[in-house]
Amino acid sequence: MTSSGLYVTQLLAPKNGSTEAECEDAAHVVPAPRFDELVDAPLAVGMSDGATESVLAKDWAHLLAQSAAQHAGEDEHVFRSGPSFESFARNTVSLWKPWLEKYIEGRAAEGNPLKWYEQAKLASGASATLLMLRMDPVPEGGWRWRCAALGDSCLFHVRDGKILRSFPVEDADEFGVTPRLFNSLNHDSALLSARTLFAEGSCEAGDRLLLMTDALAHWFLSAADHASVLGELSDFSGPHDGPRFSDWLQRLRSEGALHNDDVAVVRIDVEGQ
Repeated sequence: MTSSGLYVTQLLAPKNGSTEAECEDAAHVVPAPRFDELVDAPLAVGMSDGATESVLAKDWAHLLAQSAAQHAGEDEHVFRSGPSFESFARNTVSLWKPWLEKYIEGRAAEGNPLKWYEQAKLASGASATLLMLRMDPVPEGGWRWRCAALGDSCLFHVRDGKILRSFPVEDADEFGVTPRLFNSLNHDSALLSARTLFAEGSCEAGDRLLLMTDALAHWFLSAADHASVLGELSDFSGPHDGPRFSDWLQRLRSEGALHNDDVAVVRIDVEGQ
């Protein structure tokens, strides 16, 4: 008999031509379980896709993902528009200035001060998408999930090889439109709250939740046979599969099935009797 709980798999890969250190996608899970550890308590995830056109997008994406996971784990009320989400937004934006000051000091100490064109971009801040998730066990069995999204990083709730819910993007044709972004200098927390979308649902044993940044989300949503492509994704079970995951992405890109972009995935498998 299988124990009730969650298995969590995290995978991250840069676009072709970039190194892992240059990857502008980020994912953070709280608590941070091993890939082979069954989680039986509330779980929170933050995911972010840095906007390449903005300066220091990679760093902002990591700050945003970490803050999202932390707040989602600490305050379940963050999953609706209002004071809790606005508090999260304010607290997250407040992280940027001290981080940036430390970064600029570090660059100067290394003898590599910011270039004039980098300084000019700083005035516009860094931008990234936001996807945050919380899962809670339900006393009578199963799990409840709640999600918040700003932009086109996506959550898929899958059962028996079929998509029950695709959030916030429901149709593959919606990708390509400029997504809404969370900017590191946006102090209008009420506006961020109003622009963020919220959703929730219930999971039963055998269900799977997939959180993906836009390139892989587009590929997944475009598939004619979701059960088949879900099988391909299921072939990767942990960090040790990173090289094979990168090779698989490279094949999809070479076939024209996947856009050449950074990829972040968090897969949550619901186990139970």
